[in-house]
Amino acid sequence: MPTRKSAPDADRLDRIVAEARRTRDAREKGYREQALKLYPWVCGRCARQFTHANLQLLEVHHRDGNHDNNPPDGSNWELLCTYCHEAEHRRYLDSAGRGGEQAGTGRESQATHRPFENLDTLLKRKDRERD
Repeated sequence: MPTRKSAPDADRLDRIVAEARRTRDAREKGYREQALKLYPWVCGRCARQFTHANLQLLEVHHRDGNHDNNPPDGSNWELLCTYCHEAEHRRYLDSAGRGGEQAGTGRESQATHRPFENLDTLLKRKDRERD
């Protein structure tokens, strides 16, 4: 026995549309949407251009690394493609643990192990044993 579809509930549809609009408004208040409105859709490193079709590959990079620092003028943001954004963070992670010091600054840690400290004593003892 075929069932008859009921007419769509108008109140339910109104609630769905209202929720979608609220979600869109909240999303537009986010820093990504603000950055996309402020800046051209071009990667700041490789200059790749983006359209609506591939916009998901364009990401917002926080220049100071603080994701809570979102000034409305966008001064802490930079639009980077996914690949350049990953490279930027990889560069940061690769330098972590090195103390931020550059090679040759004279502030390298000193070695504490002295493998030849008692070498002269060992050599003298070996010479005495031969005699």
